[in-house]
Amino acid sequence: NTYFEWMRNIEDWCISRQIWWGHRIPAWYDEAGNIYVGRDEQAVREKHQLAADYPIHQDEDVLDTWFSSALWPFSTLGWPEQTERLKAFYPTSVLVTGFDIIFFWVARMIMMGLKFMGDVPFREVYIHGLVRDSHGDKMSKSKGNVLDPIDLIDGIDLESLVEKRTSNMQVPKKAKQIENQTRKDFPNGIQGFGTDALRFTFASLASTGRDIKFDLNRMEGYRNFCNKIWNAARYVLMNTEERDCGQQGGELALSAADRWIRSRLQHTAGQVGKALDGYRLDHAAQAIHEFTWNEYCDWYLELSKTVLNDPAASDAEKRATRHTLVNVLEAVLRLAHPLMPFITEEIWQRVAPLAGVDGETIMLQAYPVVDPQAIDQAAETEMAWVMQFILGIRRIKGEMNIPPGKKVPVLLANTSEEDRRWAGTHRAYLDFLAKTESIEVLAAGEDGPESATALVGDMRILIPLAGLIDKDAELTRLDKEIGRLEKDVVRTEGKLSNPKFVDKAPEAVVRKERDKLEDARKALENLKAQRERIRAL
Repeated sequence: NTYFEWMRNIEDWCISRQIWWGHRIPAWYDEAGNIYVGRDEQAVREKHQLAADYPIHQDEDVLDTWFSSALWPFSTLGWPEQTERLKAFYPTSVLVTGFDIIFFWVARMIMMGLKFMGDVPFREVYIHGLVRDSHGDKMSKSKGNVLDPIDLIDGIDLESLVEKRTSNMQVPKKAKQIENQTRKDFPNGIQGFGTDALRFTFASLASTGRDIKFDLNRMEGYRNFCNKIWNAARYVLMNTEERDCGQQGGELALSAADRWIRSRLQHTAGQVGKALDGYRLDHAAQAIHEFTWNEYCDWYLELSKTVLNDPAASDAEKRATRHTLVNVLEAVLRLAHPLMPFITEEIWQRVAPLAGVDGETIMLQAYPVVDPQAIDQAAETEMAWVMQFILGIRRIKGEMNIPPGKKVPVLLANTSEEDRRWAGTHRAYLDFLAKTESIEVLAAGEDGPESATALVGDMRILIPLAGLIDKDAELTRLDKEIGRLEKDVVRTEGKLSNPKFVDKAPEAVVRKERDKLEDARKALENLKAQRERIRAL
């Protein structure tokens, strides 16, 4: 809309500027006011048959920066000569730019392209937001709030940062103010986050057209993501290098977990491809992060240990797990490579041969696409049941203050035939990740002893509490926690019942207090119910 509004209300454009740098206007004047245009003075004199001593002088102004920039799509390719590069790369497909120069640059490139080339220079324009500082202010040298990408990559100590931000200032009197703000925002300077973390952070924040409020905490999170990938690769290589990963063939007895992660990879490849086609780098980064961290690293790597560390597992089962480990990781590296080029290239060089992939560099590999044959909805349903089972037991342990590593007896109530089958088939997963000591299926209608409960569909998971916890110590702990929460509720209720606070505080602050009160009430309700269950033991 901004572009079309400018085009509909277009006005004359003064293309001359009185600035130091730029293309000097190729026009010469004589004393009679006549104007001569040419490449240089010699060309002007020859074209207009002016004697060598005929007095003419060149215009002292330069062309507007945006006039020169408007010629960029074709002038950089050899125009006005019809070069091979010009034929190959004009018009191009997409322009990436900020919204603040849509008219200054985008519209004028289109004008010049139509005028001199007879075609627009690009068909699509990806408009991104501006990177602002953590306070939401536009970064500028005069404000002293610019973050140099090199400092984010390599790190910089506080004194060097202060000197960098306050030297060669256009308004020197602001130096002290900028120094104080810098010391407040970066008391320890800036630690190095690495190039990949910086790139992935920008991609994850690149919502279409929205300004980016840059926060180092987000970058720290994505540096941790880089570390997560590195550590995952170490585990994979430790378990696959110099071992049979199925590169040369051999039977692959894929487990449910193997089929599940391969299927989930296809969904992720589809999400990332769709996001990139729509220029949603943030959605692509989110899909890569979600799959790599939560599904591949947190779930599949742990599930793979039940096969690799099982002496009774067959060669075909271990080969299938190793094959899945390396092939899924290799695909993840290709998915993430455009956003994280360095760490993915480094790891890929060692992983690719194990996955049976030839090539000099990951940069020349095909980008992952969906393989419909690898989508396995049955495996996804089955593994969703396993994960809900494990998470249910972990939640109970957390709520009841039972150590995570303590093995617990489990009773299953209201089970279906499928529940009973999966509980037996996936006992290795449940024993290893949920620390189940035993699993017993209750008869239909049987209630079982006083237990903590979790639901997986219609099935109830029961953990009998008798003997698992110190009843008196747990009641004392719960009473103390309930007392603390009750005080928090009273304090927050008092604040929200005060008209001075509700009317004068920012809306976001009031909303935060209301959310805090709601969370405290829910937690209080859960703790009281838990106390009653323990008292009944």
